[in-house]
Amino acid sequence: MKRAIVTGATGFVGSNLCKYLIDNNWEVSIIARPSSDYTNINSVLNKVQLFEYDGNVEKLISFFREKEADVVFHLASLFIAEHESNQINQLIDSNIKFGLHILEAMKESSTKQLINTGTSWQHYHTNEYNPVDLYAATKQAYESLIKYYTEAENIRCITLKLFDTYGESDTRPKLINLLHKFADENKELNLSPGEQVLDLVHVDDVVKAFVKAYEILSSNCAINFEQFGVASGRKIRLKDLIEIFEKVTSKKINVCWGGRGYRRREVMELWSGYKLLPDWECTISLEEGLKKYSSLNCKKGFGHD
Repeated sequence: MKRAIVTGATGFVGSNLCKYLIDNNWEVSIIARPSSDYTNINSVLNKVQLFEYDGNVEKLISFFREKEADVVFHLASLFIAEHESNQINQLIDSNIKFGLHILEAMKESSTKQLINTGTSWQHYHTNEYNPVDLYAATKQAYESLIKYYTEAENIRCITLKLFDTYGESDTRPKLINLLHKFADENKELNLSPGEQVLDLVHVDDVVKAFVKAYEILSSNCAINFEQFGVASGRKIRLKDLIEIFEKVTSKKINVCWGGRGYRRREVMELWSGYKLLPDWECTISLEEGLKKYSSLNCKKGFGHD
């Protein structure tokens, strides 16, 4: 039985990854904060081993030594698109300090394989490095820390840089959720002029990318520090996404285009310089994913709670 430690397990992608691993006979341990909301993993909480991280690295090291996991799937992060000054410490604690403690615990234990999570937003204007926001900058800073541990401490890592993710169990205030909500409630939705470009990957495909990355890392000892993009390859304007959504779901959205401005440093051009993860591809089309999402959430009475 393979053993995994998962951070960010209470989030959208992390909870789906945990469920997939459990269904495929992995032994799963999760690291969460004492204040974490376990709603997303309630159905499998009795099947995972839980460690509550309180900032004490020595306790974390002891936990790693006890578990002797094959791999760490590191998905925990704090996303803030446009930060306030009083949120800087939160971003550093979540996206750098906690991850650094994970690396230190790996150094002091037998667990030497890491699947890290990055973002396409590290590559504004499709540059080699140009962070869209401070969140993306902290992701890059953490990768620099990983590089030290891969060079000096025998840790090996693959970073998966995600684009946009969506799926039926998503409770985040993300675009697809908002489209359903405003359509069901017949409210006007203020959006930007809609020329920005997206690449949406269904969470089932994202989860399989994480597992594939582990398989590649564990089977190829020559990989020390590598990065791959997780994208469908289908670039779509926000305006076109609305049209597809309305066609697939038979819902009408009352959109006020230009009702809000673009964000500062809005992503108008997607990163194109990534290497795609070998032996992985996006298998769920946007239309199929939207149908699955719409069907499940109609059964739940989505948007009327």
